[in-house]
Amino acid sequence: MYAISVVGCGYLGVTHAAGMAELGHDVIAVDIDPAKISALAGGRVPFFEPGLDDLVRRHLGSGRLRFTTSYEEAATADVHFICVGTPQRSDGVAADLSHLEAVVERLAPYLVKECLAVGKSTVPVGTAARLAAMFRAAAPAGADVSLAWNPEFLSEGKAVADTLRPDRIVLGVPDARAEKVLRDVYAPLIEAGVPVVVADLPTAEVIKSAANSFTATKLSFINAMAEFCEASGADVKVVTEALAHDARIGGQFLTSGLGFGGGCMPKDIRAFQARAHELGVGHALAFLAEVDAVNMRCRDRVVELIREQCGGAFTGRRIAILGAAFKPGTDDIRDSPALHVANTINRGDGEVAVYDPRAMENARRAFPDLGYERTLLDAVRNADAVALLTDWPEFAAVDPYVLGKEVRHRKIVDARHLLDAAGWQRAGWTYAAPGRPALEAGFRGPPS
Repeated sequence: MYAISVVGCGYLGVTHAAGMAELGHDVIAVDIDPAKISALAGGRVPFFEPGLDDLVRRHLGSGRLRFTTSYEEAATADVHFICVGTPQRSDGVAADLSHLEAVVERLAPYLVKECLAVGKSTVPVGTAARLAAMFRAAAPAGADVSLAWNPEFLSEGKAVADTLRPDRIVLGVPDARAEKVLRDVYAPLIEAGVPVVVADLPTAEVIKSAANSFTATKLSFINAMAEFCEASGADVKVVTEALAHDARIGGQFLTSGLGFGGGCMPKDIRAFQARAHELGVGHALAFLAEVDAVNMRCRDRVVELIREQCGGAFTGRRIAILGAAFKPGTDDIRDSPALHVANTINRGDGEVAVYDPRAMENARRAFPDLGYERTLLDAVRNADAVALLTDWPEFAAVDPYVLGKEVRHRKIVDARHLLDAAGWQRAGWTYAAPGRPALEAGFRGPPS
């Protein structure tokens, strides 16, 4: 077992630190935010991730997990995982690598012995080589500090499972020694049969960007089909079902509706395009610009669907917004399509009433001008239209007859294709969803 430090205590860092402790390592996690470290040291994870609170508390108790603000203390570890964010720069395109560079500046001066630094963030290809040179130049141990890249493939809402039961481990390594260290770190997972892909540094960087770009492309493809279905009278839900049976395509991430958001995929595909342009091969990834454009159009199309349900204008209308998080299973509202729609309606003089099972506090801090309700029933009470914008299981279980007694008008826009359209129509609701024009016209077809 190794002494491991994890730098950065966000979603990725805390989950990875707890996961490494679960694998039997002695882990110290470091962050510059004293309030965050104080909460974590007390067993309070400052964001929602299913199962993570229990994992953190268990290993605080076992003694295998500690939290600190001291880089000097963290530097005593043998392996240093770097888990800080790479947000978009102010230009809205390229990746901001300042957090990574700050880690090197803070950590390197304390590295006095042979060790391995391991990046996990999504970065433009070539970043690892540059950071490796920075470590060698700034660390007292010099060339004895190696750098590897081990990209994460976590999905918020199931990050603990993705950490402890990943579908692959990518090891971007400069030499055999670094590979051996990482194989030792992940030995319990490798012995359990998790596939390992060994690559050089630039290949490991590209793997993560390629994975996010392919997922985004698949999502935008089916949303482009939804646009076509709206124009042609076809039903995208049935098209999706048929495509999902095709072994060449599969149903995972083939979900049309409001599109994708969050703190990773949108900015990662933009950064990938920006790096391609820097390398002189912008044409190779030119299609990602349309992937991004399709995704953003989803939000505008849903706004228009809701506007239609409100008689063509939002003024004087109360709209219940079900969902604030960018996806279910998290309280993360970064680039949330749901809040984009809610804010657009609010700016159009509509009265919005937002409800989300987990993300209310974060949404209220980011969008204080929106209206918020404590419960789902409070949100829909006297609503002229209901917009389901985040596909929480709680919303799928709602009884349309019960909700029908609370609203002013039984009109719903199911932007995530979560509901049984026929069942809601039988309950007297006007049902609308992106890419399903026949249902909007009142067609009583097969249940969705």
